[in-house]
Amino acid sequence: MHSFAAHVKKMLSERGWSGLRPSDLAKSIMIEGAELLEIFQWDNQSPEAVKADAEKMEQIRTELADVMIYCFEMGAVLDLDMEEVLSEKLKKVEEKYPVALFNTGTHGSDPGTEAIYKEVKEKYRRDGTH
Repeated sequence: MHSFAAHVKKMLSERGWSGLRPSDLAKSIMIEGAELLEIFQWDNQSPEAVKADAEKMEQIRTELADVMIYCFEMGAVLDLDMEEVLSEKLKKVEEKYPVALFNTGTHGSDPGTEAIYKEVKEKYRRDGTH
C-alpha cells in the first residue's frame, strides 16, 4: 500500500473514523470544493496573479488539501488504490482528448472554451461515457 494511503487509513483508524459512510465523504468533498470555489468568487485572475497573492495561495492550499484528504479518505474507506484510480482516469482523459486535436494552435487561449473540447464533451455525454 502506498505510504500516503497507509497514513490516511491509520489516521482514520486511530480516530475511530474507519466506518465513515461514502455518502458523508462525498458530501464533505463537495462542501470543501465549494469553499475552494468561494476563494475565486467575483474574480477571474490569471495563474500568475493568483500565485502573486500569498494570502490567496494559502487559502487555496488549505481548501485544496481539505478536498483531497476527503477524496483519499473515501478511497481508504472503500479500499481503492487511489494511484490506480487516478492513473486509469488520466488514461481515459488522454484517449478522450487526444493531443493532436488540441495542439493545432487554432483554438482559443481560454482552456475549456475550444469548440473541439465542447464537441468531444457533448459526444461523451450523449454516449453515456466518461
